[in-house]
Amino acid sequence: MSLSDKAIFAERGTTDDIETGCLFTPKFDENGVLPVVATDAATGEVLMLAYMNEEALAETIKTRRATYWSRSRKQIWRKGETSGNVQHVVEIRTDCDQDAIWIRVKMDGHGAACHVGHRSCFYRSIPEQGGTGRETELRVTEDARIFDPDDVYGDVDGDSDSG
Repeated sequence: MSLSDKAIFAERGTTDDIETGCLFTPKFDENGVLPVVATDAATGEVLMLAYMNEEALAETIKTRRATYWSRSRKQIWRKGETSGNVQHVVEIRTDCDQDAIWIRVKMDGHGAACHVGHRSCFYRSIPEQGGTGRETELRVTEDARIFDPDDVYGDVDGDSDSG
């Protein structure tokens, strides 16, 4: 029996239990995942948004290495296994209704969280005076990529869950 064949976390209780109690009872969505925001433990910079299923969350808690669920590949994704950009978890928090996770991490490797080579997946902004819809042009907010993804992953197109 694999981890995903049995419940790992306690059953959710009353709203009061969930919102003010001390028992961790994460609420996974209809696809069995919950969103995870990863930030740099030292600077607070938002590095990425990813998803964890029950198995990935349990592994992250146990190993203190960020482990995610790749929605595109439908498999466990241990951050840094390919790229070397391992995220060592310093702290794990959950929100008030336990349906989202925030992890504070220290990065190994190139120090890049993004699979396209940037430090943060949030390397572009939408200008205040930008257009709407098809006319909106993004502004790159980081000077350069930290690494070339083709050198690290090979020539892989369209996979936003690499790394």
